[in-house]
Amino acid sequence: MDDSKHQALDRYEPDTALTRLIRIPVRIVVLVLVLPVRMVWDLLAAGWHAFDRTLLRPLGRGLAWLADTLVLTPLAWLFTNVLTPLALAVTWLATALFIWPWIGLWRYVVVPVAKYGVAVPLVWLYANLLTPLGRGAAWLFTTLVVAPAMGLWRYALVPAARYGVIVPLVWLYGAVLTPVGHGTAWTLGLLWQGTVWVLGGVWKGIAATGRGLGIAVTWLVMTLLVAPASWLYRRVLAPVGREIAEAAEVAWRIAGYLSRAVGRGIAWFFRHLVGVPVAWAYRTVGVPVGHFVRDGLWAPARRAAVEVGRAARGALATARETVRQARRDAWRALVGGTGGTWSGEPLGVPARTLGSTTTVPSAAQASETSLLGEKLVKQG
Repeated sequence: MDDSKHQALDRYEPDTALTRLIRIPVRIVVLVLVLPVRMVWDLLAAGWHAFDRTLLRPLGRGLAWLADTLVLTPLAWLFTNVLTPLALAVTWLATALFIWPWIGLWRYVVVPVAKYGVAVPLVWLYANLLTPLGRGAAWLFTTLVVAPAMGLWRYALVPAARYGVIVPLVWLYGAVLTPVGHGTAWTLGLLWQGTVWVLGGVWKGIAATGRGLGIAVTWLVMTLLVAPASWLYRRVLAPVGREIAEAAEVAWRIAGYLSRAVGRGIAWFFRHLVGVPVAWAYRTVGVPVGHFVRDGLWAPARRAAVEVGRAARGALATARETVRQARRDAWRALVGGTGGTWSGEPLGVPARTLGSTTTVPSAAQASETSLLGEKLVKQG
């Protein structure tokens, strides 16, 4: 760890003899333990980067291209050119078959029937029949029931309740119940104050005893447990843990340097033991041998193959012409005829009978190209 970090730690925890004593051995042990882990880590990281660059990224790009070409583009075309027009047509058809008829039924049948067959008669009935009947019934009820009941309440029931019930109850409350209640409250108050004083004294004694016991237990715990544990943590565990963490960090960096040095050494040995000899052999042996094979063997062989192929094609053409001429001569000998056009001889009949209407079943197929001076003659 650098000096600034040491200074920041020394500000809180001073560097003790135990710290200085365990620092170098702990760092050596941690370096021995961390170095193989760091080398394996660097090897795995280098292998992963090489695998990612050489296989995963090209494979991912190829899969993305295949998915775009074989899946996304056909799906987009299908959605744009097939599914969207089909959905629009189905939507229009469903609207025309299921929604517009109900809208027309509601607008032109249900609403007029409900308005002129139900609402208008009910409004007229309410305005011209029910309202006058209601007003007459309300006037009769007010005149025959409410007015006598209000008079009975105002001039009979209210005075009777006031002077027969309320006034005696008020007198009873003020002259009897209030003095009795005040005396009872004063007596209960004296009893409550005495009880509170006694309970307060008992609680103060218990609280003082509890505080004394708590102070004693706290002192014992702090003296026998917390102080040794705090001293052990501050003087032993914290320095040891801090040194182990610093040693792990330093060992990880040193292991990284060593791992990179070992990797560079292995790369140097591989380059000088394998790469340089292979490059030298390629430049000094492979390239001249390849040029010799190309110029001395492959080029003459290729030219000879071309000449052989050309000669074979010429021989095949000559043989084909000879066979064709022999067939014509045999046909003339069998059928007869003089020069020019021979009667009954299918001269120059194409193999697939293109341009003619009749073929001779017993005649052999002629060339695709008619000979000069020959004409097609139908079989008689």
